[in-house]
Amino acid sequence: MKTVAIYPGTFDPLTTGHLDLILRACDIFANVIVAVADTDSSPKTPMFSAVERVAMIKQVTKDMPKVSVDSFSGLLVDYMRSRHATVALRGLRAISDFEYEFQLAQMNRKLYPEFEIVYMMPDERYTYISSSLVKQVASLGGDVSAFVPEEIRPKLMEKFIKKAM
Repeated sequence: MKTVAIYPGTFDPLTTGHLDLILRACDIFANVIVAVADTDSSPKTPMFSAVERVAMIKQVTKDMPKVSVDSFSGLLVDYMRSRHATVALRGLRAISDFEYEFQLAQMNRKLYPEFEIVYMMPDERYTYISSSLVKQVASLGGDVSAFVPEEIRPKLMEKFIKKAM
């Protein structure tokens, strides 16, 4: 049986930590769908539109044949059903992530009994990186080249230049 894993998130922007999980998931699963949450289904207000985030992730993963990129709105479990997937992939950076992820997993399992979740910890080099921190550093003119794939950096910096004008 070929297992498809859905890696959902806002990815605003995609970080080197996210990319680490995508690469490692490709060693485990037959296919990995990076599912970008549209603003309607996220409590977060993204800097980049869903279309921009999908395009950036597609650019970064273009040489990864097991990876596809899509966007979704609404419940993750509904999206998973539509893709005939039962496995969601999530990253855990620190113990502080666990409580939220635990509640989310239990709710999703209640809504979709076939739902399974696989948690992966990023490489220790990336445990402190979050999209929020990357945006904060970028907004203050800091160098974010170690925190985002090289294809993402100019787009991120462009957002802050436009914002400053």
